[in-house]
Amino acid sequence: MGNPTGFLEFDRILPQDRDPVLRVKDWNEVHSQMAVSDIQVQASRCMDCGVPFCMAAESMHGPGIAGCPVNNLIPEWNDLVYRGLWRDALARLLETNNFPEFTGRVCPAPCESSCVLGINAPPVTIKHHEVSIIDRGFEMGWVEPQPPESRTGKTVAVIGSGPAGLACAAQLNTAGHAVTIFERDDRPGGLLMYGIPNMKLEKHVVDRRIQLMKDEGIRFVCNREIGRDVAATQLQRDFDALVICTGATVPRNLLVKGRNLKGIHFAMEYLTSTIKSLLDSNFEDGGCISGKDKNVVVIGGGDTGTDCVGTALRQGCRHVRQLEIMPQPADQRSANNPWPQYARILKIDYGQEEAIAIQGDDPRSYLMMTKKFVGDQDGNVREIHAVKIKWVRQKDGRMIPVELPGTEEIIPADLVLLAMGFLGPEGGLLDQLGVEKDSRSNARAEYGKYQTNVDGVFAAGDARRGQSLIVWAINEGRGAARTVDTYLMGKSYLPL
Repeated sequence: MGNPTGFLEFDRILPQDRDPVLRVKDWNEVHSQMAVSDIQVQASRCMDCGVPFCMAAESMHGPGIAGCPVNNLIPEWNDLVYRGLWRDALARLLETNNFPEFTGRVCPAPCESSCVLGINAPPVTIKHHEVSIIDRGFEMGWVEPQPPESRTGKTVAVIGSGPAGLACAAQLNTAGHAVTIFERDDRPGGLLMYGIPNMKLEKHVVDRRIQLMKDEGIRFVCNREIGRDVAATQLQRDFDALVICTGATVPRNLLVKGRNLKGIHFAMEYLTSTIKSLLDSNFEDGGCISGKDKNVVVIGGGDTGTDCVGTALRQGCRHVRQLEIMPQPADQRSANNPWPQYARILKIDYGQEEAIAIQGDDPRSYLMMTKKFVGDQDGNVREIHAVKIKWVRQKDGRMIPVELPGTEEIIPADLVLLAMGFLGPEGGLLDQLGVEKDSRSNARAEYGKYQTNVDGVFAAGDARRGQSLIVWAINEGRGAARTVDTYLMGKSYLPL
């Protein structure tokens, strides 16, 4: 702890984001840079507390304690940053996190919710230190390919190139196994490539990491959907082990009257088409779903809803609105959301900030339930009929929405985007392999073991646990790699 009074001397400061009115004119990341000296001052706020709650999180079956799922050595690299030992900080960071350039950009930072300083003061800017360390590492040339010194002769197929698949592959490659990643899209990266817009994660950051993994000996096969283009059973014959990391990609639908009208799309369909058109042709191919000059309504909150708002604004929409069926979060922690749980408080993310700057108000409307969609004579959506609701607890403990009379509203809508989360993985691959599913249609495999009911077939990430955070995907990818390594070799020296 280089500065024992730093948390008393300095306030929490983050680099100011680019002007929202200006940044919606491009697709570059919204964040600006911060002077190295200022980052080191912020790192001095870390208290090196006796019990660093920031470093560890409970599993999905735990009581909801926040913290870092990959067990980042946060106080250690905070102190190293403060002392200017950036290369040492990078080494500490990479001990636990394969991809800090991703988590440092798009993770919601549960570590900061459990920061001890956050009990009675703004928490340490942990997430910003994380991305600053790895970006400086790349800038200085410290991040180099690290291929294994020898190979085991064992082969592993990883199905899916999102964060879980990439983390699993990286760890297995370190152990010396020959790893092939299969991806059904034309570019590797999964959610990182086509699910997160460029203004949050520019794709050269993803490409840089993919190239590093290729240089370390990992093979990528794109445009190949296992279960359709290649039989899953063929992979069982060709490889010593399979790891399913396909994510939870079945979107939650909204089955109300008018759902079949044109202009109603799932959020990921919208975001993927936009990102792909941008990368392929800078939108010259006309291949994306566009909100230009349209009234856009996003149904659902969360990060995906925010990404839809930011994307629609950049496309030049006439107006964007976001409907959320849940209540508006409180400004401060409530009694049933104490530290060190993840803080469920109202936040203004980049998309809402941009809408406020351009439209004059927050685009979100809470406790709104869609009743039906109404279209024109050509079958195009034109209106959403919605109503205000309240949540009422039933005798069995369930909470149900109850409409409030007199609160009906007709909302103009030329483009409707459904951002209501995901139900689980697509079932074709699991069915082909005979993998058992849990009650939520996920691959059944115990957390920490990752072994399915099929010998030599493992599952990790959202395909196993359901929709979750990128940092949990990395946690599970690393854990599955250790299990697979043990399965192949009898024991494993890979870290968790």
